[in-house]
Amino acid sequence: MAAKSKSSAKRLLIVDDHPMMRHGLAQLIGTEPDLKVVAEADTAGQALAVVTKNPFDLALLDISLPDKNGLELIKDLLAVRPGLLILVVSMHDEMIYAERVLRAGGRGYIMKQAGGEKFLHAIHQVLAGQIYVSEKMSARILEIFSGHAANHDGSPAQTLSDREFEVFELIGQGIGTRDIAGQLHLSVKTVEVHRANIKKKLNLKTAPDLVRQAVRWFDSKNQP
Repeated sequence: MAAKSKSSAKRLLIVDDHPMMRHGLAQLIGTEPDLKVVAEADTAGQALAVVTKNPFDLALLDISLPDKNGLELIKDLLAVRPGLLILVVSMHDEMIYAERVLRAGGRGYIMKQAGGEKFLHAIHQVLAGQIYVSEKMSARILEIFSGHAANHDGSPAQTLSDREFEVFELIGQGIGTRDIAGQLHLSVKTVEVHRANIKKKLNLKTAPDLVRQAVRWFDSKNQP
């Protein structure tokens, strides 16, 4: 009976660059008769290659990947497979990233600190065609989309586009323009344009002002 259920189980892809995380998720999912992990990937490039060749019902992916930001990967995956459901499983604060994930086309966001029961609930909820976020984030998103939220979470980074946000994060990590260009596969000129747009949106006058703001923001969001 279990074998029969597995043969018709929902097909899942796990995208995470940490082998232990992939292994743990696969083990957890393996306890469910209606779910089956059929592929794993540790880079965005691998994920795109696998999804291009094979159908999946749900992709579980991390925001931080070695070759591409998860927000950009969501858009790429949906361009290849428009019906693919995507649930982000991340260590990053959902109050910063969940809204961006949903706007990019993801169907849910759960933090890695959540327990196994919540993971499985999130997976089943997304597969059922619903959105999954925590209760706290759900209330915040309702405020945001109804226009009643005051400056989102108060973070200046909320005014930035996804690509600008990605550049802002890397600046906050102390990475220079040329290295950012290499990491994001962009020209140096394009990164300079993004930096100029970020300064304008955040009302910053100079490059050092931008670096200080980015470093302060990055340090504050990574405090335990």
